[in-house]
Amino acid sequence: MKFLSLAFLISLFGAGVWYVRSRVPEPVAGVQLIGNLPPQTALSPTPRSRFTPSTRKGYYSLDVVSDFTVPTTKSITFCGAGRNLHVKQDPTKIFRRGFTAVERSRMIPNVEIWGGDSYPPGGWKSTLQINQRASILYRGYFRDSFGLGWSEDNGKADQTMYRVAAPRPNAPLNRQTVFQSALELNGNCVGFGDCPSTGWKSTYGLIFLDIENNYGIKNLQEQVNLYTYLVKTIKENASPQTLVGSIDPVAHNSFGYSRTSDYQAGVDEFLTMPVRHTASSRQRGLPDNLIGKTYSDYADFLMPGTYYLYPELDYSAQHNSDGDRHWLAALLGEQEVNMKLSPKKRIAWHWLFNTQNAEFPGSAKAEHPTPPAVSEGMGIFYWFTGAYGVLFWDDHTDLIPDQPAPSDPSQTGLGNDRNYACYEHYVHGLWRLFKHHSDLFNGRETYLNETTECSYDGGRTWYKYNANQLKTRNLPFVRAIVNGNQILIAATKAYARPDQTSQVMVRYVDNGYRFYTTLTLKGDEIYLGRAAMPRG
Repeated sequence: MKFLSLAFLISLFGAGVWYVRSRVPEPVAGVQLIGNLPPQTALSPTPRSRFTPSTRKGYYSLDVVSDFTVPTTKSITFCGAGRNLHVKQDPTKIFRRGFTAVERSRMIPNVEIWGGDSYPPGGWKSTLQINQRASILYRGYFRDSFGLGWSEDNGKADQTMYRVAAPRPNAPLNRQTVFQSALELNGNCVGFGDCPSTGWKSTYGLIFLDIENNYGIKNLQEQVNLYTYLVKTIKENASPQTLVGSIDPVAHNSFGYSRTSDYQAGVDEFLTMPVRHTASSRQRGLPDNLIGKTYSDYADFLMPGTYYLYPELDYSAQHNSDGDRHWLAALLGEQEVNMKLSPKKRIAWHWLFNTQNAEFPGSAKAEHPTPPAVSEGMGIFYWFTGAYGVLFWDDHTDLIPDQPAPSDPSQTGLGNDRNYACYEHYVHGLWRLFKHHSDLFNGRETYLNETTECSYDGGRTWYKYNANQLKTRNLPFVRAIVNGNQILIAATKAYARPDQTSQVMVRYVDNGYRFYTTLTLKGDEIYLGRAAMPRG
């Protein structure tokens, strides 16, 4: 990966996007206050739902909170486990528990998407609107249906066909092309009963690419060409309402560390590298009109964010060195870095269990759920970064509760054998934020992020810290959103003991407001509070 070396705002012509190199901000100390502090404004704490987390294996309840929806400015796609637990009672329940869309593998056959090989009967139509539909295209779609080995091995990029010339009459169709893999998505509308009269177009609201073949790239130009052509061709065969993006590339991938060096990174070259012909690309069908374009010209959103390994879920582990893994520093840090490098919409993948990596303690298999404060905090703090959406994912689809322990020890703690109370805590976080504060997310809000100003010495000095600086100084995390005279604050002391208390002051002295308040945090609980700010 190569980084930009400019430390000032630059325009990458041809990318169609402005980028800025993200420098590590030095702590900003405010003027030392002499005498008494200005009057403080108490926050109104956001209510919590009282519920007993489920202890049943393979089960969770969505009734731990009441009905709520998220603002139209946000998107949360359900691709989690166990929707089957709730659809018989009420197929709309996930949409009344914060989710705005459902991925096709979790849709109800013949209600939300037509099942089977036959065409739906005349007049049949999905109960889902376009913005409620999502599809993930994994590498198997390209490999198994179209024989595109490139999806698994980027070393085959220079052998991959973009599109073949017009075939001879009656010649068999060559489906082993990137063009065909994108074109055939237009038939998705048949499964929803809403194909346009002008011709088939995919009517998914969101299409996520999860190919993940960008590691050890053998020919970056070929890889850039293929990804750019693929996204462009998918969009040409989709509804104008469809948003398309991919798990990679992103502007910068911190891989869950939130290190000092991440804040010094430039834009991933993949994102901004223009399409250029290679020795064989024209013969393989790369069109001349794509030359000079970039992946960023066509992708509607980027997906910075990372799954957790077990160390960031382990309260007994070390979390405060620059290279340590820390759940909240990772959650915020990925967004803080990427928002400065690209103005694209951001959608993170959220999974409430550890991902697998045998090199890290406790991470050999995905058996550890996120602890309650982490689950709830993901549903709150993430939205303080100004991100557009979430893809809520799980490696399990349907759940069957209360199953006996697996006879195979390697399956212990997986799938139906897991405790899914983490889902309840996550939805509780969404409910606390959006049930009570949706009005603040109307497009006129300001996300303070690392410019949130705090004092840790009773108001003598004030600092603006990014996520890495909060992690390495072992300080409480505080983030704020301002909309008009309203301020909403989330705060927590990550990994704190239950009997531990932490105090931090917060101020907002800008745009004519003079707001000060003091927070007392208990353990690692997620604090959320709101106030009307006084004028200075």
